[in-house]
Amino acid sequence: GLGFNIVGGTDQQYIANDSSIYVSRIKKDGAAYLDGRLQEGDKILAINGKDLKDLRHKDAVELFRNAGYYVSLKIQRRLQPQNGPVGHQGDGESGGLPLAAILVPGLALAVTAVWILLRYRQRM
Repeated sequence: GLGFNIVGGTDQQYIANDSSIYVSRIKKDGAAYLDGRLQEGDKILAINGKDLKDLRHKDAVELFRNAGYYVSLKIQRRLQPQNGPVGHQGDGESGGLPLAAILVPGLALAVTAVWILLRYRQRM
């Protein structure tokens, strides 16, 4: 298989008032996991150019099963988790360095520079 599970469809809405198809689970060491681009919670808009809008769940599953060896997915990444699976992003941590990691060394450098300047002026 493709290495992931899906949820949703017109008959099994995953999110209220939304019949879209979503990735519910990425199987470890499966094709999607090894590729690394698909994430849990992604909305799948199309597979191999076939729009997934207004499909029953079993019809969507059948499209995935018959997708062939080369598969093209059009997805929409969910920015904020809703009532569904939560991937590895959105755990409350922001990327980059904390502000203190920049300010503390910067402040220490500034204090050192002022101290050197004052010492240099005293010698003149």
